[in-house]
Amino acid sequence: MSLRSVLLVAGFVLAALNLRPAIAGVSPLLDEIMRDVGLTPAGGGAITTVMIVCLGVFGPLAPLLARRIGLDRTLLAGLLVLALGILLRALDGAFALYGGSAVAATAIAVMNVSMPGLVKQHFPSQVSLYTGLYSACAATGAAAASALMIPLERVTGYGWRGVTALMALPAVVAALVWLPQTLGKQAGGQNGPRPFGMVLRNRVTWYVTGLMGLQSLTFYVILAWLPTIFLEAGLPADQAGYLLSLTTLVQVVATFVVPVLAGRRRSQSGYVAAAVGLTVAGYLGLLLAPASVPWLWMIVLGAGQGAAFGLALLLITLRAPDPAAVTALSAVAQSVGYVLAALGPVLFGALRQVSGGWTVPLLTGLGILMVQLAVGWLAGRGQRADGSA
Repeated sequence: MSLRSVLLVAGFVLAALNLRPAIAGVSPLLDEIMRDVGLTPAGGGAITTVMIVCLGVFGPLAPLLARRIGLDRTLLAGLLVLALGILLRALDGAFALYGGSAVAATAIAVMNVSMPGLVKQHFPSQVSLYTGLYSACAATGAAAASALMIPLERVTGYGWRGVTALMALPAVVAALVWLPQTLGKQAGGQNGPRPFGMVLRNRVTWYVTGLMGLQSLTFYVILAWLPTIFLEAGLPADQAGYLLSLTTLVQVVATFVVPVLAGRRRSQSGYVAAAVGLTVAGYLGLLLAPASVPWLWMIVLGAGQGAAFGLALLLITLRAPDPAAVTALSAVAQSVGYVLAALGPVLFGALRQVSGGWTVPLLTGLGILMVQLAVGWLAGRGQRADGSA
């Protein structure tokens, strides 16, 4: 393997590892951030909400940038703007906190949308492998950020500002390693991504978008409310935290393995059904017996949600014929997906407040999973978003 090929794979992996830490790293430090900046609980929760909304709203910037400067340079720009947003967020004041978070999330939105197109562009004969790799790296980055923020704060002696600012360093390193891919003539360039019209007019786009959006919604619901569900079921706080970590680790494995296996088949519908089935089983465990073998429910749930995430990304890459079309499809699917994801935790919280328990929210989640199964089954069939088979 040539040095350029090594740098290509290394830069791709490092970029993928930067897709989640700026978001996932907030939660462990949220109490400290709220005390320091003087935020209410609603204001603290709004930090993550702002970032998720930006992931949805600003994803369409990626195809526009890629058409002008190419996908490789678009990813580089995303990494550099991500580092800038992380540093801005660490400055004093609520405006810097929210503004920096929005800048960082906008960069992540562009990177999220660009990654499937980059897989199609650089690894066209190994789409399933590299989709699994980058989705697993994204999950790994989230898990690492959640686990390491507090230990880093203790080891370094920095406050939350210093520790969160350190997350800019991996983005800069990834940008430096990726830099050689941006030199010289770029694939795509001025005639890069096709207009959105082609993908917007095809129903396959909306099947893939439905799968991406609904699996994102059910994922962020669990991320936001799982510890609370366990606490109200009588489990201690530390055990609730460990169980969330367990399901995250299982997701890392599933996001890598399942796309690799599913990519070998013309139809991925069976894998989608299996992923939804596992997620349903996890939800049923939380509904019927949350305090009984909770580790089993978390393994099952993590396998289902990780598989669904990896499959959604795989289908974005498989269902469009070239990097330009993949980027357009990715923009539609991920933009709608993250807007839905932002609504999920709020909806479940409101249902919890109105109903006085978790039965109604979890039953609602099961209903959403049935819709996810239907659109995922249709998305998993072999037809492309350009109408070809």
